[in-house]
Amino acid sequence: MIIVLKQNAKAEQIEKLKEWIHHIGIETHVSVGQTHTIIGLVGDTTQVDMDLVSSFDIVESVKRIQEPFKNASRKFHNKDLVVDISGVKIGGGNFQIIAGPCSVETREQVTYVAECVKKSGAGLLRGGAFKPRTSPYAFQGLKGEGIALLEEAKKQTGLPIVSEIMNISHLPMFEDVDLIQVGARNMQNFDLLRELGKINKPILLKRGLANTIDEWLMSAEYIMSGGNENVILCERGVRTFETRTRNTLDLSSIPVLKKLSHLPVIIDPSHALGHSEMVKPMAMAATAAGADGLMIEVHNNPTCALCDGAQSLTPEEFDDVAKAVFQLRPFACKYNVHKN
Repeated sequence: MIIVLKQNAKAEQIEKLKEWIHHIGIETHVSVGQTHTIIGLVGDTTQVDMDLVSSFDIVESVKRIQEPFKNASRKFHNKDLVVDISGVKIGGGNFQIIAGPCSVETREQVTYVAECVKKSGAGLLRGGAFKPRTSPYAFQGLKGEGIALLEEAKKQTGLPIVSEIMNISHLPMFEDVDLIQVGARNMQNFDLLRELGKINKPILLKRGLANTIDEWLMSAEYIMSGGNENVILCERGVRTFETRTRNTLDLSSIPVLKKLSHLPVIIDPSHALGHSEMVKPMAMAATAAGADGLMIEVHNNPTCALCDGAQSLTPEEFDDVAKAVFQLRPFACKYNVHKN
């Protein structure tokens, strides 16, 4: 349920209305727009008397909404969310490319890649320290050492770092990680999502391998209901019957999410396609479709990568992709390219 207030509503009147709503056991979320203030009611609103709420002098209208994701709903928010990641912004017209190796392997590798992607205009450095792999015999990441190497690359280049968390117990190691990624396999790890809702750090939430958009938004709701509203959604392809690509990249999720939610939406063409030569056209398509950013895997020597080398671009290939993308979003190029 949402309550739209009249333009002349005073602060003390709004507080009294909020107190009344809290008294009946419902939480509130206030969104202040240019023309109206909206109070979103979060909780079981089935017993709330709409006529009684409408009788308040400051109330213009009362509407029930059907979507179960209240905090993540566009109906609760007039403006697109802008997520600030240590000074780098995503959403609300701010476009960013997150780039780096699938897995952190050595100090030399991650630092070199960081310097290259920064020169090409990437705004954030990604790197996997904990790697969820299908096979228990595959490389599982350097774990804490990998996080430390990312932090070194951050100090050298100034790029905020992005890395995936797999377990609640790992949270202390992520204190200096600027954007915590929740991978596709953990999209419905609700205990983990609840804990991430308690911290003051942006979260990148990837779509599950076989999850609907509504289920994805409900996972975002788990985080946001805990108080952490800085969530970025990442489409990374869903599993279908197609075998020519690793997954099927659902670019239609961009306009759907833009209609349903105010949260930023980025696209990961690397994991979706699984083939490096397909990354550029899909990165351009995602940009043209209105994505707020891209996540692209870059490795200095993909043929020798310990993880997902087939989908990784070389620094030179990434530079070509970045130039093409920034031609579609020229203002993003000016914003993203760091001064040396």
